[in-house]
Amino acid sequence: MEMSDLRVALFSGNYNYVRDGANQALNRLVDFLLRQGACVRVYSPKVANPAFPPTGDLVGLPNLPVPGRGEYRFSLGFSAEAKADLERFAPNILHIASPDVAGHRALTWARKRGLPVLTSVHTRFETYPRYYNLGFMEPWVEAILRRFYRRCDALVAPSESMVQVLREQGMGSDISIWSRGVDRTIFDPSRRDPEWRRAHGIADGDVAVGFLGRLVMEKGLDVFGATLEELKRRGVAHKVLVVGEGPARAFFEQTVPDAVFTGFQGGADLGRAVASMDLLLNPSITETFGNVTLEAMASGIPVVAARATGSTSLVVHGITGMLVEPGDIPAFADAVAAYCADPSLRSTHGAAGETRSRDYSWDAINATVARTYLRLIAQRQPAPSAQHAQAAH
Repeated sequence: MEMSDLRVALFSGNYNYVRDGANQALNRLVDFLLRQGACVRVYSPKVANPAFPPTGDLVGLPNLPVPGRGEYRFSLGFSAEAKADLERFAPNILHIASPDVAGHRALTWARKRGLPVLTSVHTRFETYPRYYNLGFMEPWVEAILRRFYRRCDALVAPSESMVQVLREQGMGSDISIWSRGVDRTIFDPSRRDPEWRRAHGIADGDVAVGFLGRLVMEKGLDVFGATLEELKRRGVAHKVLVVGEGPARAFFEQTVPDAVFTGFQGGADLGRAVASMDLLLNPSITETFGNVTLEAMASGIPVVAARATGSTSLVVHGITGMLVEPGDIPAFADAVAAYCADPSLRSTHGAAGETRSRDYSWDAINATVARTYLRLIAQRQPAPSAQHAQAAH
């Protein structure tokens, strides 16, 4: 079987209605598959005004807003129309990107028909409750995820560190890496713009500590704010540049009141904003890869990140950035202060990160997923001897 023979039904909890690293990776994958001649059909909640146009054919699923996080939608499974569409499409493999209601229903649908199922892990769902004072739910969420993932034929995760976590949690045995790439036409050191910095009140001699990503609590906004407060207490001169938008913006504005908030940035504007930082502070522990970390590295700036899944596979401690134990405010402040005090250290580590980022090519990365599809389909097909025996009967 060739890639052009693939008929992939992709199920996502958020394909394009809110922009994030996970759904942008899925859209890039679909683009790659379509360019190889494969057929792809995407099933996901839809909204009237999505963040960006979908790549490929998108079929809407019934959904409701997530309580307390209305920008996200919670799928309610299949509608009769979506199920009929899936039957007509007749996929030879299912790819499930979210363990939601539709994902569970799609998995059951595939197992009844003997179709292989690949699931991709995009975030540490089991860690989310702790950011909403519901930490007691983590074992329960992990158990639900384990039951779901074990029913799939294989899993892919964005980093070796995340693969190791999934194995330790007993989520499955066939787990491989679907890494992430970076768009070098957007993220590059040459995008740095001193005039843009000055327009935002950041002088040439200022050190801009950057935050990049959606403004949601699970990105470690509290740790970021506490680290900046510790820097102020120590008298470490710095500026704060926040690039992104989200429902926790009001909280973050109160936490870092002196920060420059650019709001959402896209395309060349995003590349300019990231390259115009002096370092990225990424305290999140919910990432499975850390797209923002790779984007900062490609932009030639060092990264201070939590020693957690994703970041540990990207940041080489003491070479491309600094890794800090999650939640260790004094240690985060130490790392940021070291960069604030030493321009040559920022330059050396930023250049090393930019060199490392060149290893991440989207087409090469997405080809590994397509090859996994083909392997799973081949594993479901009977061996030649069995086919001959059936023919003889």
